[in-house]
Amino acid sequence: MLRWALVFLVLAVVAGLLGFTGVAGQSMYIAKILFFVFLVIFLVGLVYSLITGQRPRGA
Repeated sequence: MLRWALVFLVLAVVAGLLGFTGVAGQSMYIAKILFFVFLVIFLVGLVYSLITGQRPRGA
């Protein structure tokens, strides 16, 4: 998911440099949402591992 956030961030920067303000704005918005979703999932996993002393399943 973090990879998608970075892809949309790069797309926003390239679109901004080329003058496509609508595409750049939307790409930046999507990248920001994906980054915060990734951050929340990371924090939940971190708190879970600190409380239980074990890694989450699938990690």
